[in-house]
Amino acid sequence: MGNPVTMSHDHVQSAERSAAGAGAPFGSAEAPFLELLARGASAEAYDQPVLLARAEGRPAEWIAALEGAKRTALRVRAELEGRRRREAELSALFETAHDLAGLRDLDAVLQAIVQRARSLLGTDVAYLSLNDPQRGDTYMRVTEGSVAARFQQLRIGMGEGLGGLVAQTARPYVTDDYFKDDRLRHTLTIDTGVRDEGLVAILGVPLMLGHHVIGVLFAADRRARVFEREQIALLGSFAALAAAAIDAANLLAETRSALAGLEKANEIIQDRSGVIERASDVHDRLAGLVLRGGGVHDVAAAVSEVLDGTVQFIEASAAPAEALEASRSEGHAVRHAGDWIAAVAAGGELLGALVLRGHPGLDPVDQRTLERAATVTSLLLLARRSAAEAEQRVRGELLDDLLDARAHDPRLLRERAARLHADLDATHVILAARLDGVADDADQEAAARRRLWGAASRLAATRHGLAAARDGGTVLLLPLDQRDTATELARRTAAHLGTAVHEAVTVGASAPVADLAARPDAVAAAYEESRRCLDTLRLLGRHGDGSAAEDFGFLGLLLAGDRDVAGFVDRTIGQVVAYDERRGTDLMRTLDAYFACGMSPARTRDRLHVHVNTVAQRLERVGRLLGDDWQSPARALEIQLALRLHRLSAPAPK
Repeated sequence: MGNPVTMSHDHVQSAERSAAGAGAPFGSAEAPFLELLARGASAEAYDQPVLLARAEGRPAEWIAALEGAKRTALRVRAELEGRRRREAELSALFETAHDLAGLRDLDAVLQAIVQRARSLLGTDVAYLSLNDPQRGDTYMRVTEGSVAARFQQLRIGMGEGLGGLVAQTARPYVTDDYFKDDRLRHTLTIDTGVRDEGLVAILGVPLMLGHHVIGVLFAADRRARVFEREQIALLGSFAALAAAAIDAANLLAETRSALAGLEKANEIIQDRSGVIERASDVHDRLAGLVLRGGGVHDVAAAVSEVLDGTVQFIEASAAPAEALEASRSEGHAVRHAGDWIAAVAAGGELLGALVLRGHPGLDPVDQRTLERAATVTSLLLLARRSAAEAEQRVRGELLDDLLDARAHDPRLLRERAARLHADLDATHVILAARLDGVADDADQEAAARRRLWGAASRLAATRHGLAAARDGGTVLLLPLDQRDTATELARRTAAHLGTAVHEAVTVGASAPVADLAARPDAVAAAYEESRRCLDTLRLLGRHGDGSAAEDFGFLGLLLAGDRDVAGFVDRTIGQVVAYDERRGTDLMRTLDAYFACGMSPARTRDRLHVHVNTVAQRLERVGRLLGDDWQSPARALEIQLALRLHRLSAPAPK
């Protein structure tokens, strides 16, 4: 195999040569870690470049750069691993849903569910038990990874052990160490079976049909382990699919029994057969939609065709609250004011509803078809939410890096932005947004802030910008159209976010900023300017409004908490100062004299000892630099204040 340090040295030199060939500086600190990321190396391998540099006596600055690059690479690796895991989970759920759509063998489907649950949760054993209503207990139906015969034949009474507790209470239960858990009612039979199997940590979730428990799905390890909330939710999703498979198999068995017992009722048999064909058709359609990556409205359209009616997806806030809650708690579609409503829910969270409009009645199979469509819709919404949350985090991380000036390589910044369809070379505006009028309750305020961040992230994605949660509010980086102004953008953003979160949202905007990739410090300065504008709006009582720093002039200095004198002077007379510095002219001195002489050109001429035409020419130049309205009362007041502040901030003559 070779010495690991020597192998790391070869990989480092190979990565440096690859980076140089791609245009990166030879020997950059990131190169060896990019090589490790490219070949999917283990986390331990990321220590090798640093160890090698130390062994070779490299400078401390180089080792520090390697350490920083290593941390960044490990974060990227963790994010990639998380995405792979989520993709694997969704893929397994979709594959299981596809198996259910083409259900032929119940044992094969249940075995596939148990196998996938064990694989994705990484447990030693996974198993499924079903309730026996006649005997009042639950028994092992399918096992995966089990080696003990006595364990595979266990029957568990209601309330006994962990499985009996889940079957009795219809709630998930988890134990880090089964034999040390005093919450559970231990019995000799169950404990002997668990001890034979060598199990320690056990997670069990109920298999529900409506509000009835029909069994339990388990995942277990032969060592102490803490199951994450996401793992519990994932096992719950598999349990829902397993319950659906059992229900579908029971329906199929009921249908076959009915066909066998109703040989003389040909018309009834034909009607029943037509319903089953429609159910099979919608199952095939839904499976195809899932595999093609269809959306919730595609699901509604497919079910509309099969049920010969109009099916719509609506948000939870727009659905009748009582009917929606009844459908969620019962697990069935319910009738409401002439419509049928099937809740779209996941893990107790209401995501919306499928509504069948104006249908006179549904037979059980058509009703279950609507309910299956609601289940598929919830899976699609969860998949879309997962992808959206991942993109939101990436956008927020890039904006955080710009605000904190952590990344100084313009090329890398542009590449990261391009992957998010953002252009850092375009002119942008920084906007600081904050909720106003939120209730004092801490939980409600936190929920409102999350809604604001979500709405801002969606707006940034559609506008090819960035968004991040910061300082108790949200900050956005949005491109500025040439026909637009920072003020108009701030007002539109405040209105959009306020409508999205149903709360007053106040937005302060910076002056336009260009070339952000090459000037990361400018982003932080623009953010401070937008925050001062936001503070000014709130002090003026303009809640729910939007404005830019340039709208307030020196009033912004007086009202804002952290007064930016230099910024105000630069915005007001900076072009005149720059012109004098470039050309060696006396426009600033002429302005001072002009206002000191009551805006009289004749008296200004006398004070400066120049010809009146010279005064007129200088004032004309000032007008071209500051705009035609520079002598209006409001502008003149700001210019005089800026002149005074400029004189006060200038160093005293020696």
